[in-house]
Amino acid sequence: MATVSETVDVNAPVHVAYNQWTQFEQFPMFMEGVEQVSQLDDTHLHWVAQIGGKRHEWDAEITEQQPNQRIAWHSTSGHQNAGEVVFEQVEPGVTRVKVQFHHETEGLVEMIGSAIGADDRQVQDDLLRYKELVERQGGSAEGWQGEVHNGQTQHTGTADGPQSV
Repeated sequence: MATVSETVDVNAPVHVAYNQWTQFEQFPMFMEGVEQVSQLDDTHLHWVAQIGGKRHEWDAEITEQQPNQRIAWHSTSGHQNAGEVVFEQVEPGVTRVKVQFHHETEGLVEMIGSAIGADDRQVQDDLLRYKELVERQGGSAEGWQGEVHNGQTQHTGTADGPQSV
């Protein structure tokens, strides 16, 4: 397993940075190699991505979600991975976004890439594109404010239906 831990400071309030992150189907806009993310329901996603030149698909479950604070997940099939994204206000109007995850490397290319830091550089580049997207849009994304604990959705009454469309 390879582990990645990267951080970016976004010039936006926590709720704006969080709301954009909950737009899972928009991940291909800033995540290089991610071809598609389909939101199946409040807690399940299907991913298609190129990793180390190889096409991977997997299903993931959101296991914990606390609005404006944290989203944690793990894969349930396909490419094995798990991690979390944490949102923290560092000063008014500035949010620190921390991404930490681990994933299974398959084959020599992926193992070498992880060993020489290619995963970390990729995630850092993705986070810089995410930062640009959030700062450019200025809070136009609507986010889902329900909570997930131990994989179970708890609606707070602020939104109905899936997290994003």
